[in-house]
Amino acid sequence: MSTTRGLEGVVAAQTAISSIIDDTLTYVGYDIDDLADNASFEEVVYLLWHKRLPNKAELTEFKQQLADQMVVPQEVLDHFKTYPIDKVHPMTALRTAVSMLGLYDEKAEDMSEEANYQKAISLQAKIPSLVTAFARIRKGLEPVAPKSDLSYAANFLYMLKGELPEAIEEEAFNKALVLHADHELNASTFTARVCVATLSDVYSGVTAAIGALKGPLHGGANEQVMKMLSDIGSEDNVDEFIHEKLNNKEKIMGFGHRVYRKGDPRAKHLREMSQKLTKLRGEEKWYNMSTKIEEIVTGEKNLPPNVDFYSASVYHSLGIDHDLFTPIFAVSRTSGWIAHILEQYANNRLIRPRAEYVGPGMQKYVPVDER
Repeated sequence: MSTTRGLEGVVAAQTAISSIIDDTLTYVGYDIDDLADNASFEEVVYLLWHKRLPNKAELTEFKQQLADQMVVPQEVLDHFKTYPIDKVHPMTALRTAVSMLGLYDEKAEDMSEEANYQKAISLQAKIPSLVTAFARIRKGLEPVAPKSDLSYAANFLYMLKGELPEAIEEEAFNKALVLHADHELNASTFTARVCVATLSDVYSGVTAAIGALKGPLHGGANEQVMKMLSDIGSEDNVDEFIHEKLNNKEKIMGFGHRVYRKGDPRAKHLREMSQKLTKLRGEEKWYNMSTKIEEIVTGEKNLPPNVDFYSASVYHSLGIDHDLFTPIFAVSRTSGWIAHILEQYANNRLIRPRAEYVGPGMQKYVPVDER
């Protein structure tokens, strides 16, 4: 029996949602560059779920459906207030809250196609409300209700800060959401598909995916990038800091990707937004430090930056707490998780791989008194 560590290169499913071929990422056949430059996040969610872009009337209706479902049950918000706030990571809070949403959905166990689609709408709508509510509650602030006339991206920033975002902030956040929406069979998406392949419910699938995304080798990387930038402190310290890590064979977060050889096509879009936003904030040092790190790591190790690297300075420039970076990843990636969950339901087979046994051979039981 042949094995592959980490299932690298193993094809485990067929999908019509997204593809990574020759370092090109597409959503339902649309190049990520095209979507990042032109599409709203709402259009991308519709594309992933329906396998086509919406017309004007469909997009208007879809936006309204999301807006109508953004309000979170008060019981879930009250539950946030019981958490040991100074010890709970927002991803832990989000994982618990998404699971709780299933308690207040009377059709949570209804596996019909219509019921599952309504759960999809509800979850996609409520995810930003959960993240922003927890972010405010832990600071002693009340959650901010969404505005039905704002875009999905603008609503997140509004609910987080309580003030309308600037146009460039909305543009940057929308672009980040589009870029993170789906990424073929990544760890969290695979987790979601394995979960629902047992015919477990949508809430379980998304909760499981959040658990997988939480790890620093997946969604948690962008938070670690910002920690690294903060530890470096200034442009003058970059060279010594990075070379010390390289000499010690330590991992530089935000570089390299298992499925890309020439570079992550999403990174350049966030690099551009990082340059614009840091300049706007008068904090160009974050961008300058990032480019210096890229020059060293890519030049000496041939490891180009991935989507996590520049998203860190983008989110920081938007005034977002560093430990919210991964929950924001979840806000976007929920669209992809749900697309894969619905696709798994439509053509389901239990996912049950085998393992190669490498333990001791046949042994004989010995009574405890004789051991």
